[in-house]
Amino acid sequence: MNKEQVSSQPLDGTAAEYVDVVIVGAGISGIDAAYYLQKECPEKSYLILDNQEKIGGTWSTHTYPGIRSDSDLYTFGYKWKPWEGLPIAQASEILSYLNDAVDENNIRPQIHFNSTVMTADWDSSLNRWTLHVRDTAAGTEKLYQCNFLWMCQGYYRHSEGYMPDYPGREKFRGPIIHPQNWPNDLDYKDKKVVVIGSGATAATLIPAMADDTAHITMLQRSPTYFSAAPNRNNVTEMLRSLDVPEEWVHEITRRKILQDQQILVKRSFEEPEKLKEELLKGARHYLGEDVPLDPHFTPTYRPWRQRLAFVPDGDLFNAIRDGKASVVTDQIEEFTEKGILLKSGELLEADIIISATGFNMNVLGDIAFNIDGEALNFAKCWAHRGIMFSGIPNMAWVFGYLRTSWTMRADLVAEFVCRLLKYMDEKGVQSVTPELRDEDKDMPEKPFVDPHNFNSGYLNRSMHLMPKQGDKNPWLFTQDYYFEKEDVPNADLEDGTLKYA
Repeated sequence: MNKEQVSSQPLDGTAAEYVDVVIVGAGISGIDAAYYLQKECPEKSYLILDNQEKIGGTWSTHTYPGIRSDSDLYTFGYKWKPWEGLPIAQASEILSYLNDAVDENNIRPQIHFNSTVMTADWDSSLNRWTLHVRDTAAGTEKLYQCNFLWMCQGYYRHSEGYMPDYPGREKFRGPIIHPQNWPNDLDYKDKKVVVIGSGATAATLIPAMADDTAHITMLQRSPTYFSAAPNRNNVTEMLRSLDVPEEWVHEITRRKILQDQQILVKRSFEEPEKLKEELLKGARHYLGEDVPLDPHFTPTYRPWRQRLAFVPDGDLFNAIRDGKASVVTDQIEEFTEKGILLKSGELLEADIIISATGFNMNVLGDIAFNIDGEALNFAKCWAHRGIMFSGIPNMAWVFGYLRTSWTMRADLVAEFVCRLLKYMDEKGVQSVTPELRDEDKDMPEKPFVDPHNFNSGYLNRSMHLMPKQGDKNPWLFTQDYYFEKEDVPNADLEDGTLKYA
């Protein structure tokens, strides 16, 4: 960036606050971005805008019983801050870790809370983004301007989860709750509870509530694969027994977990039936011999085509084995006054229904983007390594991994963005925009996330809103950490796909 042309001052006649970089979101990705920006580009001014009252993103939004990670914290945590707890952690522990990370690195003064970005407008004549931001606490609006916009807001809408339009919903006399909007005063003591869904949220809620409810039932349309194992890491315990420094423990454990995950993903393609047998054997270990595996725990798809939900210490299976919880595999006919009538004709009686049915994806934080006065249609853009997008200047988006921990990609994106910003300074340019080369223009259009690789419902519902990828670099978004960990750090910034001005 040419500092003589762009200074950290508002434009004449405006009330805008200017910084070099605006980061949107103060969750896992935004904090990571701020850390790398301070470390790699200390001359850059920046701020973070977040629409919540505190840091944490997902871990602040979700307050349902038992809320915990479904990724291990050695890879979900930052590589620059050792994780010292158990592999699977409660939300309170994760928030404590994030708050420590923010304060240890003096990031908090740069965070503007209660700040909802309404519009983002790029002006090529100024090489600036102008952000119209709503202060939800004060009820006022403010303008911010920046040269580079770093979207770290995640990929789902925090205000509401996905709730299907259940037939007869209005008939049910009790509360119908989505875990993302959990009421703090919900009394489920000695109540009959039905949880619709069988993903990580359901697997967390059911064992957390089972001791207090009269009974809790997981209602699933089709089975999900679960990986059940003790909530500990043998490598970590061995290293700590040798008094190895925590930063070494963190890094070695992280590498071992990534190696194990790579083998697991490879096996899911090459020997899915054998892997399926092992997962079912793990379930059987905790369920005991009296609970049938079929039809409730035998999916028809190959393992890892949807996220593999980890069950620490087999707690979900223990609740089912002990009779505190049960599983029903069926489809919903309609809601009734007393519960849920199933296609089979069975009535599931309930006092409370919990719809653990996933997310509503958003597109770039539901912000209205305009490029030189023209509204952005994100679905027409091509994904440049899944980080930047054709036709959008000076903007990066962190969309993490769906198998490997989200943070592993946040790290790669942060390193890439900082390298790009430094390269732009070296060239004396103020903007960079991905564009197709002539040899790229006949590429087949492929969805942002390949449904043959990953087919979760929230993705299938929203892929038409997302950008597209091609069939060759850099227009690939592989969702493969083991490819990207070599490709992204070595990305050629002068391959003709990045146009500088």
